[in-house]
Amino acid sequence: MTNNEEEVLGLPIEDRRWPTNFGIDNGIYPTGKKYNLATKNIEKFWNEEAKHLDWYKSWDKVLEWKNPFAKWFVGGKINACYNAVDRHIKTHKKTKAAIIWEGEPGDTRVLTYLDLFREVNNFSSALKKLGIKKGDKIAICMPMIPEFQIAILSAARIGAVFTVIFSGFSANALAGRINDSQAKLVITTDGGYRRGKVIELKNIVDDAVKETPSVKNVIVYKRVGNDIKMVNKRDHWWDDLVKNEIAYVEPEQVESSHPLYILYTSGTTGKPKGVLHSTGGYLLYANRTTKWVFDVNDEDIYWCSADIGWVTGHTYIIFGPLSNGITSIMYEGAPDYPKKDRWWEIIEKYKVTILYTAPTAIRALMKFGDELPNKHDLNSLRILGTVGEPINPAAWEWYYNIIGGGRCPISDTWWQTETGGALISAAPNLRLFPLKPGSATYPLPGIEAEVVDEKGNVLENGRKGYIVIKKPWPGMFMGLYNDDVRYKEVYWSKFPGIYYPGDYAIKDNDGYFWLLGRADEVLNVAGHRLGTIEIEDVLVSHSSVAESAVAGRPDDIKGEAIVAFVTLKHGYEPTEELRQELAKHVKVELSSIAVPSELYFVNTLPKTRSGKIMRRIVKAIASGKTVGDITTIEEEASVDEIRAALDGLKKK
Repeated sequence: MTNNEEEVLGLPIEDRRWPTNFGIDNGIYPTGKKYNLATKNIEKFWNEEAKHLDWYKSWDKVLEWKNPFAKWFVGGKINACYNAVDRHIKTHKKTKAAIIWEGEPGDTRVLTYLDLFREVNNFSSALKKLGIKKGDKIAICMPMIPEFQIAILSAARIGAVFTVIFSGFSANALAGRINDSQAKLVITTDGGYRRGKVIELKNIVDDAVKETPSVKNVIVYKRVGNDIKMVNKRDHWWDDLVKNEIAYVEPEQVESSHPLYILYTSGTTGKPKGVLHSTGGYLLYANRTTKWVFDVNDEDIYWCSADIGWVTGHTYIIFGPLSNGITSIMYEGAPDYPKKDRWWEIIEKYKVTILYTAPTAIRALMKFGDELPNKHDLNSLRILGTVGEPINPAAWEWYYNIIGGGRCPISDTWWQTETGGALISAAPNLRLFPLKPGSATYPLPGIEAEVVDEKGNVLENGRKGYIVIKKPWPGMFMGLYNDDVRYKEVYWSKFPGIYYPGDYAIKDNDGYFWLLGRADEVLNVAGHRLGTIEIEDVLVSHSSVAESAVAGRPDDIKGEAIVAFVTLKHGYEPTEELRQELAKHVKVELSSIAVPSELYFVNTLPKTRSGKIMRRIVKAIASGKTVGDITTIEEEASVDEIRAALDGLKKK
């Protein structure tokens, strides 16, 4: 390792231990039939992989690439719902559990593939009776209950285009997304549970729909049983629509490039972007990456802890697992409610074999100590996964040793809403080699990734630059909904003809990729460019720190000054001595330039309900800017706490 790499990563060498190989060592760089074929002939490779799905009509052309727009399996006809549900009821999987659901209060349900087939057909029939047809837009805003999946699968069955809107959004945010997509129908619930409280979801939807003239009908599933107002002729109870239904709805045969869904994702500026995904290409990529990354098989009990409101839930709760015919856990509530060990209790109860979650959630649970997971039997686990942001080595080690018992490979995955599925991951189903804590390892088959400089030149190993993807892949988005200009400008203009995800990365001397966070999350301190994730990783590597968030604020002398917020593990108290110790730790492990000018101890950091730290909020507060939309935040008090810390500084 070069000194430059050491400085960029900010990780001490002794923390880079390589766990034992899992199976046969195929060598440092991925080899094998799939990789070789994907490298030599990308279209032939995906032509073969597409045979894992059921098609009504084969394609005339694998790829139509008119840079920067791609169409996959041109001329092919397919249905996503059929591939997720129908094809399994013709096999032994008919009576197999598709969804094992646990509500936050402790209520449970199990839906077999046959149950799911019946529920989806009945609800599809209800949608058609309300006049929904192929190409119509449907907005879905629901808590994590099985009907969430049923609604999505039903939309796909009849060829409607769905847009899932996170149930934590405000009425204004909800209305904006509905209006942009021109949805005709909204599907929601009377409410949902979160940390023992009832979220009045129907009331939020009512406020939103006042501003959405395209909406003609609202379907309401009764989840909590609270009193709500139902608008005559507009609102319909879910149960009333499907009551006495014993329906079969023929799946709509849609073109491979027919839109499956629109998912709105926030940018650093401007209105949310409507990411548009196709049916055939996206479904194939969800199916294949689920198999590669998690090595799923018939015996697995798989759990992706994300919310379906985010793309991780679309790909790795619904379409990936179901198209592979596996059993998935679906949990409604918070990871630490009503007890701090709720997750470990669920793993033990259902004998979960695969856990896929966010590094932020791992760090949040780390701070409660080893005692809670250690009192549960987690021996059923065989593969662990991470998603959402780079995982720091300290969290990786805890996840590997305490949760996985030192025996489970970790599939760290790097991808985005726009990519449709993982692009870089260890993928134990395909290759077996040593893992490095904190590295997402190598690109998956068919993904040509590189690290380049500002001019697009490929960098030497060990040097930090921009990660880019040089060839199209089936899971890539079709574009931004009704905004081709923005699609080109945001993703394809920095390096013409090459996809620019907006992230920093390096490749080490073994070719492993290390993702270093957003390229716009970079501080310029006295002429030195420092990634916020680098400083956060060093802070979290200290034994006292559970989580950290770093941002910059304007400084007349340095350009930017570093501001850090940390939460402490159980048993540690915030003191001035500890503050100085952490400053020294950053200086020793990274650089004196990286030492925060201010470091604050807080109880919570701003996070989404899926557990991801909302760094843009930290950055906005630290720099004195408006924080913008915080409707996805788990606890608004965390924003007030950071503001209070900075206000305290100004009063000194």
